[in-house]
Amino acid sequence: MKALIFVSLLVSCVVPAQFHPRQPAQYRPLPPLRMRASIQNKWTTERIAKIPKLLKKHGAGAWLICQREHAEDTIWWSIKNATDFDAHRRTVLLFHTNDSSLANTPNPLKWVDNIGQVWPELRRVLGEYRPFRIVLNTDEDIAFAGGLHVGELAILQRELGKYWTNRFVNEPMLAVEFVATKLPSQLEYYRIMQENVWAMLEEGFSDKVIEPGVTTTEDLSWWFREKMQLLNVSTWNQPRVSVLVEDSYPGWEGTEDVIKEGDILHIDFGITAMGLNTDTQHMAYVLRTSGAEPETDVPDSLKEGLRKANRLQEIVLGNMRPGLSGNTVLHQSLVQMIREGMKGQIYSHPIGDWGHDAGSVIGFLNLPAYVPVLGELPILPNTYYSIELYAYHFVPERNETIRFRLEENVAWSELSQKWEYVYGRQEIFHLVDGRKRSSLELIEQTTRP
Repeated sequence: MKALIFVSLLVSCVVPAQFHPRQPAQYRPLPPLRMRASIQNKWTTERIAKIPKLLKKHGAGAWLICQREHAEDTIWWSIKNATDFDAHRRTVLLFHTNDSSLANTPNPLKWVDNIGQVWPELRRVLGEYRPFRIVLNTDEDIAFAGGLHVGELAILQRELGKYWTNRFVNEPMLAVEFVATKLPSQLEYYRIMQENVWAMLEEGFSDKVIEPGVTTTEDLSWWFREKMQLLNVSTWNQPRVSVLVEDSYPGWEGTEDVIKEGDILHIDFGITAMGLNTDTQHMAYVLRTSGAEPETDVPDSLKEGLRKANRLQEIVLGNMRPGLSGNTVLHQSLVQMIREGMKGQIYSHPIGDWGHDAGSVIGFLNLPAYVPVLGELPILPNTYYSIELYAYHFVPERNETIRFRLEENVAWSELSQKWEYVYGRQEIFHLVDGRKRSSLELIEQTTRP
């Protein structure tokens, strides 16, 4: 026991690595839309080519996806052409293992039909191929493996009959692994997206945009929306800007406050481009500049709160190993957090094709210690995660306990065999200094109508 305590103290005393970028982030343009589409389609082709191996891994001969326009299967969004907006008519896809009679056929076989011609053709193909287990996306708990609409299931049962219906199986990890697994070539563009997020944060949380006493949190949220439009990206997680106080709690809305000197600001948002999504939470501080002793830096008590949140990030990443369940990582991290004398909460999730992507979750806000089903899935390598959490810290000057809320995206590195920050992590508050604003800047950069 003494040895365990000694090791814990030793770890907690180690100076953490510095991951905050040394230079300000730069806006880096993504390729033109036409080139983006070409790159995305190459990624999709490469990812689909891995499905036969996945089918064999899960002991299945085929993966049947049946969907209609405006009622797409969840998987559709990870396999579609970059310029497709939805499935056409009824779109039926049959992925196979490239064996026997289908060895030299397209994979997937695809039918677009609205008059019923697909069914005799599908029955013929199945009769020649004779897959013993046919995966359908019918899972009750995992969205990525549960996208088959009830009407499509009914028509499959009617048109294919009991012989093939009896071979239908639910293999949720097939869909989860397909969606979660990322390609090495995607990381370059994901890193550009992350740097653009940081550039927005550094500009938005500054005197260039915020005038203390005038700008509101809602003004700032709309500034981020406008900036995303200029960068030719969209969002899945609308920017939510809040002023943090003792009672503030992570939620789905920001606040509607006038930003004042001495405020602690927080944002949660993500951008979408090239079939990829980001998710980031950062904090800023508005310097008190109008008093007798104007501030030039963040109070030390706030720096200590941020340091605690950084330490909690390190704990989570230190416990995340491929093959462990999210619940195992959560339990180990919470035990270590308590052992080091901290309080907080962890609610990290996969990210990539979706903002909340396929794979194991590590806590939920409403399930802080154990997550059924999704928390029991294994952590997968070759994927991305959002390390989302907060640490409590008492701020004496305010007589308040604040939740220091952070979120950064990480990617698994085959080279180092560990998770690495895609661009960096926040270790220094963004500073808003009202003294730097001029009346001309206010007129030119106001975000209000």
